[in-house]
Amino acid sequence: MDATTLYSIGELSRRTGLSVRTIRFYSDSGIVAPTTRSPAGYRRYDLDALLRLELVRTLRELGIDLPAIRRIADRELPMAEVAAAHADAIDVQIRELQLRRSVLRVVAGRGSDPEETRLVHKLTQLSADERRRLIDDFIAGTFGPADDASADGVPAGGVPAEAAPAAAAMVRAATPDLPEEPTTEQVAAWVELAELVGDEDFRARMRRTLPHQAGGRTPGIEREAGEELTAFTRQKVAEATEAGVDPHGDGAAPVIDELVRRYAAAFARTPDAEFRDWLAQRFEEAHDPRVDRYWRLVWIVNGWQVVPGLTPVYSWLARALRHQGGA
Repeated sequence: MDATTLYSIGELSRRTGLSVRTIRFYSDSGIVAPTTRSPAGYRRYDLDALLRLELVRTLRELGIDLPAIRRIADRELPMAEVAAAHADAIDVQIRELQLRRSVLRVVAGRGSDPEETRLVHKLTQLSADERRRLIDDFIAGTFGPADDASADGVPAGGVPAEAAPAAAAMVRAATPDLPEEPTTEQVAAWVELAELVGDEDFRARMRRTLPHQAGGRTPGIEREAGEELTAFTRQKVAEATEAGVDPHGDGAAPVIDELVRRYAAAFARTPDAEFRDWLAQRFEEAHDPRVDRYWRLVWIVNGWQVVPGLTPVYSWLARALRHQGGA
């Protein structure tokens, strides 16, 4: 190969791997013009045309459009500038593909039907502003607007006026923000979170439990039972959960029986079914498992470290008490 050699379209096709039809198109478009023509009128190309054609093939494989390729080949447009812009565009495509992959994995993991699949897709396509408005609507619907108080000082959400601002601020400070390149776990958490904040039952639970947390107040059941009994309870339930004891199984009965006796003595109550039901309700109010789930989902979406709390203790207790209540 030298600078004086001329090549036919067929030879260019063999050397570059491009089809004759494609080379003819580039030639007719003026992107790779023929150097000359043979006496019979056939197009001939020199080494510069071959190198230009190889550049065109490379740029097309990278997804760069023909107008930009023409300007690059004619040195009207810096290659570095085009490469940077195209890399940015590919980054966007990669994020979209990653999100699409995550959505598909969430759908597969949940065993979603077509309707739920559409919902999952819709929720993940919300913009950052739309996601924030979803949480803002949840806060306003749960705790009431700051200036929406009734004559007795209780906002429309049903939260005492002095507790509502702190509770709302706690939720707003931890607004879930799905990153540009979320993991499958974060997408799944966001979908579950979006469904959770629209649930009226969940909003009622937040109204009931969060003001206590926001105010830094010890749950009533802990305060009334005392530190010693509370510590004993945590220890017994932790031992049961570590041993794999099912709160709905018979293995939970000895643990519950002992705790019920101790709490009945502390509250001067009879350890009967009615007291078990009352105790279960108090533990549910102290640390609601669905409220705990909300915070865990927020931590996952935001990429924060999930800090284990006391809620599993109370959740286990409440479920075991409900199950053993009729015994």
